[in-house]
Amino acid sequence: MVGAVVGSSRLLDRRPLSEFGLSFDREWWQSFVAGGLIATIVNAGALVAAVGAGWATITGLTQGSGALPFVPAVGLVFCYIAGAAAWEEVTIRGAMLKNVAEGADGFLPQWAAVGLAVCLSTVVFAFLHGGKISHPSQYGYYLIAGLVLSGAYVLTGNLALSIGFHIFYNFTQSVVFGLGHSQQTPELLVVELAGPARWIGEEGLVFVFFAVLGGVFILLYVRWRDGPLRIDDRVIHWTPLRK
Repeated sequence: MVGAVVGSSRLLDRRPLSEFGLSFDREWWQSFVAGGLIATIVNAGALVAAVGAGWATITGLTQGSGALPFVPAVGLVFCYIAGAAAWEEVTIRGAMLKNVAEGADGFLPQWAAVGLAVCLSTVVFAFLHGGKISHPSQYGYYLIAGLVLSGAYVLTGNLALSIGFHIFYNFTQSVVFGLGHSQQTPELLVVELAGPARWIGEEGLVFVFFAVLGGVFILLYVRWRDGPLRIDDRVIHWTPLRK
């Protein structure tokens, strides 16, 4: 992943790494943490809703680590979840969305160029998760997730919020709150799900609602931090790599 991103920066896009949304300065890490906190709150809310509706029961603690002790197993799982989520954000948002927006800007008004880029990258994002679904309607969950993550990038011009949200959404959903289905991980809270799949499945309406709520929290955070919401100029501007 690191080699591909650096190689693309130097040889293909001819742009500094920061233009992929990877500045890694103090503000970047603050936004990363904020995204992670929002994701954790969202998944905690999903668990509370599922338990309150009688669709989920907490049956134990710290299970499913296999041959490894629980803490090292959690650390290992966090690393691969973080790697996969960060890779998706750099590829889908930092590279694809940005390149489409840059290319369309000038042919289309700025808002339309960014809107086209968001739509195309979101469709690709949803399609790449097609192996997880059992009915076409479940693509809606991934379309909503893609729009939430794209919105975080478009409004800030960097990937900190979207990477933080994506990593900790996947991590806390499965490892912390025991709500994951598509991957086997150690679980801090062992949860037995017994509700209707339409509501409580990984692409169910409970998660759809809380994903939308996560998007609302992201908008409120950006509004609180930066003022009026607007498309960040960095999404459509290309800075050539200095020789």
